Amino acid sequence: MSARSGPPLGFAEAFDLPLSVDLRTAARAFGVCPGTAYRLIRLGAFPCPVLRLGRRYRIPTAYLLRALGIEERPVYAVDLEAGAANAARLDDTRGTEDPA
Repeated sequence: MSARSGPPLGFAEAFDLPLSVDLRTAARAFGVCPGTAYRLIRLGAFPCPVLRLGRRYRIPTAYLLRALGIEERPVYAVDLEAGAANAARLDDTRGTEDPA
């Protein structure tokens, strides 16, 4: 397997991940193909801890996000969208005020 399994993950998608993810999802998060991810695991060079469960690999989401430089926070995609909409409304309100 040398092709990517999809486009890289965005922030909103990363925050919606379950407690652990499969290797394909982790590879997408790092922007590498699954074959490269397997090779990195064999070399002991995968950027975060990997759990081997039977014949499958699982990556705890907290470690994945930390390796990507994303702080652990109880933030969800819906909260991000609502916050962005609220910030846009505040900017619109400030733009119409009289600068006296």
